[in-house]
Amino acid sequence: MDLLSATLRETPPHILFAASVALIVFAFYSLYAVLHLVAPEPRPAFPSEKTYLTTTPDGTATRQLPCWHDRWLADRRASEARSKNDDPTQIDIADTSSIEPAEVRMSVVFPAYNEEHRILPTLKEAVEYLDATFGRDNRLHPNAPQKPSPLSPRRRVQNAPRDDLSGYEIIIVNDGSKDRTAQVALEFAREKGLHDILRVVTLEKNRGKGGGVTHGLRHVRGEYALFADADGASKFSDLNKLIEGCEEVVDGSHRGVAIGSRGHLVGSEAVVKRSALRNFLMRSFHLVLMILTPPATSRIRDTQCGFKLFSRAALPHIIPYMHAEGWIFDIEMLMLAESAPAVPVLSHNGTVIGSSPGIKVAEVPIDWHEVGGSKLNVIQDSIKMAIGLAILRASWMMGVYRRRLT
Repeated sequence: MDLLSATLRETPPHILFAASVALIVFAFYSLYAVLHLVAPEPRPAFPSEKTYLTTTPDGTATRQLPCWHDRWLADRRASEARSKNDDPTQIDIADTSSIEPAEVRMSVVFPAYNEEHRILPTLKEAVEYLDATFGRDNRLHPNAPQKPSPLSPRRRVQNAPRDDLSGYEIIIVNDGSKDRTAQVALEFAREKGLHDILRVVTLEKNRGKGGGVTHGLRHVRGEYALFADADGASKFSDLNKLIEGCEEVVDGSHRGVAIGSRGHLVGSEAVVKRSALRNFLMRSFHLVLMILTPPATSRIRDTQCGFKLFSRAALPHIIPYMHAEGWIFDIEMLMLAESAPAVPVLSHNGTVIGSSPGIKVAEVPIDWHEVGGSKLNVIQDSIKMAIGLAILRASWMMGVYRRRLT
């Protein structure tokens, strides 16, 4: 130590400064290289994962899964090629946030891994609500009476949902289950006559909850897209609250997100009866979340509730850029919403009166109850989530993850 101190005193200041800068640069690029090695990258989908199984009056059928993401990806690559080549003969695709028009009012995605014992009550509750609220007829009705818009009459919204669109779809992403999850779902669909409404997509290899949700949301046809846990812990009829919350925060391009929240249940019996260790880890994770996430995301009380709704216009700003496939994926979704590009705000006559940065997120209190059979390992998965969050945040901050394809 004495030798080191003496060496530092004898070294000229400009050399010390240069050495410090070199050390900082070396540390930065070392961290950048490490992040490239450890940051998760989602695997490409297998051909069979772009098909779905559904019931028919005569049995079952395998069909091609519609995919707005593939069209978006082709448009985005063409747009980037145009900006690189600057070829005036090529058509410039300026709006790479575009998405194909909706075919149904609501899409519901259930990620499922070995859920044969828990998914049936969830499907029964969901179908009962969806039938009563949206019906099964997804045809357009030009002469349907116009519903009053919950949006402020002082501003105009692009991509507003059509009032004459109805119907719903349910996409069950069977995440490499080893039990009868798919068969149970198809038996229920046959019993209820949900032909081509309930669709089962089977992943060849388990991807994790985040990977399953992302895969499902890439193929939704709805004006709104909900993902919900297959265990039925959330009261499904609270979807109406999420729709109202989403409509309150949509911007000029009708981008909005609404998430179910259990924050109001802190101190209630549903939370108190959990183990002290689980509650401690929950609070510790929330503290880490507040430190590592950007401002809007850090203020959300419950990021992990498996009950989240997206307007269709919000999907192209979030889903194509997803990387996390484990439990931490919810936070990446919220961070991507917060960092989405700004869109113009239009007045009632269509003139631009400002801009709206990011996609607003409404946190909506919902009814929730604990359901047995959770696959969450409290200690192990809490540690993985904390590490995953640090890697995720660092990867976005240092440019390992980017909002472009090349």
